[in-house]
Amino acid sequence: MGLAELTLNAVHVQPEGELERKLARGRPLRVKLGIDVTAPDVTLGHAVPLQRMRAFQDEGHTGVLIVGDYTTRIGDPSGRSAERPILEEAEIDRNAQTYFEQATKIIDPDRTEVRFNSEWLGKLDFAKTLALTRTITVARLLERDDFANRYAAGAPISVSELLYPLMQAYDSVAIEADVELGGTDQLYNLLAGRDVMQAYGLEPQVALTTPLLVSWDDARMSSSRGNYIGLAEPAEEQFGKAMRISDALLPNWYRLVLEREPPDGDPMKAKLALARAIVERSHGAEGACRAEDHFTRVVRERQAPPEDDIEKVALPDGDPIHLPALLASAFGMSTSEVRRLIGDGAVRLNDEVSRELDVPRAALEGALLQAGKRRYIRLTAP
Repeated sequence: MGLAELTLNAVHVQPEGELERKLARGRPLRVKLGIDVTAPDVTLGHAVPLQRMRAFQDEGHTGVLIVGDYTTRIGDPSGRSAERPILEEAEIDRNAQTYFEQATKIIDPDRTEVRFNSEWLGKLDFAKTLALTRTITVARLLERDDFANRYAAGAPISVSELLYPLMQAYDSVAIEADVELGGTDQLYNLLAGRDVMQAYGLEPQVALTTPLLVSWDDARMSSSRGNYIGLAEPAEEQFGKAMRISDALLPNWYRLVLEREPPDGDPMKAKLALARAIVERSHGAEGACRAEDHFTRVVRERQAPPEDDIEKVALPDGDPIHLPALLASAFGMSTSEVRRLIGDGAVRLNDEVSRELDVPRAALEGALLQAGKRRYIRLTAP
């Protein structure tokens, strides 16, 4: 494997020639990728830079996965026109605990160092934070497109958001990164990391960015948008979501997700092969076969799954039952997503569209409840 494989699909490798110089030294490099824990799932969008980490690992280098349990308390402003909402600490902690397990669907666990950035950011006192702020100017921070656009529009920018690139850069200082990976929206943050590392007397990292994966709604795949495939999602969910992408997106998904050219011929066959490959990586060949059978029966033939395959869910206490809360709990969706499904007529009770938010308990006992095209549960008495 050579440089071409390490940098496959890369958009930026900066500064030019620096990665080759680091590789020529013959020592294992420390290759960093940071992921904030804004949602429970590591997504297929994250898989694109994770695959680059795996390529480095296969060449004997060390992957350093930074779980951003501390930076999530601010929220990455990259590409945002407004400040991100802040999650509760308990939710951040729950999300953080699962990220390594999900990421090992792609990266090599034996060559991965997992670090939580609360290890060092939580220990910065005010004097050390002030020292960190001196490594970069306000003018340099306002070079970011998202900050510059918001400033020009008179939109608010909090001081905590201005600190985010510095906190991400300090992660690179703490783990002494040689290379940092990220999507193209992270280029500013990765280059800021070079400046801050140099200010702390360290050799600056190489910035390597990969394209953002565009999802079925023609927007970048994002956990906050809900337009994502999670690496740990059930096989049927992964398969069904993969089948939603348009024919026009197939070449891009093949190149970024499977890292190969799409086959010639029937787009439907190519899409089925893509969905099988995505599911097989997380759930194995048997899981991919089951997911395809489920998709054929439930989506293409519009039948309910076999009764043995339908999850049994006990009804909560109370009468009436609040349907959005029940569905959110049963399927791991947000309440807002459930309300949208109900409003769209995509929730069915015993094959009848249900738009009620509060449903009598008696109407739910033993009922088959469907959310969207692929999600089914059988409701039972506790």
